[in-house]
Amino acid sequence: MCAEITEMTGAGIMLMIGDLPQGSVCTTNAVSELIEEVQYTLGEGPCVDACLQQRPVVEPNLADPAQLRWLAFSPPVVAAGARAVFGFPLHSGGARVGALMLYRDQPGVLTDDQYADALVLADMAAKAFVGRQADAAPGTLGAKLDVGTNFHFVVHQAAGMIAVQLGVDVAEALIRLRAHAVGRDRLVTDVAKDVVNRQLRLDQSSE
Repeated sequence: MCAEITEMTGAGIMLMIGDLPQGSVCTTNAVSELIEEVQYTLGEGPCVDACLQQRPVVEPNLADPAQLRWLAFSPPVVAAGARAVFGFPLHSGGARVGALMLYRDQPGVLTDDQYADALVLADMAAKAFVGRQADAAPGTLGAKLDVGTNFHFVVHQAAGMIAVQLGVDVAEALIRLRAHAVGRDRLVTDVAKDVVNRQLRLDQSSE
């Protein structure tokens, strides 16, 4: 609905905790899914900036931007077919929830109506998330959000295994996992699957 109303090629909704993306609630197609995955792996992109800065972030020409800001994010996303990306923060009260991502396969700025519609949709998405999470126990995901989402549970499982392998805490293990993925130009989810399937060990010899 977000993509249709704003006349974009695709859309996605990413949730964040603190400064890090936690996963995607939904995406409309393969390109929007890749955009969310790349942001999750790298920790940079329009959703990350929109959430951290609590303001809309627009890039109408991703292939030839006026200002370089996402050196790692942009190349794979452009290669996938995105030419313009936009991030709109989701917030409830003073809490940062995540961001709505819109992308288009042609460069170009948003019209005033598209911009206004995106703000309304982001507000609706934030309220919908809070409502679906309201009855969940602390530290758990609401049942209505646990269906069709991609919160990268395999990444957290892999981080736990790496923590044991390297004798570090889980936070450090997650940093090592992301660094390994970025250094090899892979999505962190794909690397995590290799770890969980015991096809890869991030011990000192493999780094």
